[in-house]
Amino acid sequence: VQLQASGGGSVQAGGSLRLSCTASGSFVQLNDMAWYRQAPGKERELVASVTGGGTTNYAVSVAGRFFIAMDSAKNMVVLQMNTLKPEDTAVYYCNADIRRRWGRDSNIYWGQGTQVTVSS
Repeated sequence: VQLQASGGGSVQAGGSLRLSCTASGSFVQLNDMAWYRQAPGKERELVASVTGGGTTNYAVSVAGRFFIAMDSAKNMVVLQMNTLKPEDTAVYYCNADIRRRWGRDSNIYWGQGTQVTVSS
């Protein structure tokens, strides 16, 4: 199982970016998906998460500006980031709770990071 993230880049404050993350490989169930970020010198933090049923959760710092959605048919999660601020600058990571076989526990998988840089 692999998670492939894309969509990072550089933007001025107030701009928008859209991150995508697609799960591939052999699995039977894709459960919750999420985006985390890690800024230099800081710990990795949860940005937003979405359950298979569509329930979303956001960090206070991004609520109302970022929007997460999962497309189960495409095994994909997207993060629409609007009104970006310099403090949003970080490496963004996607993760997913995936069950590879029925009757087995699910596991958390991580994608490679994608850099988001917001200039003032």
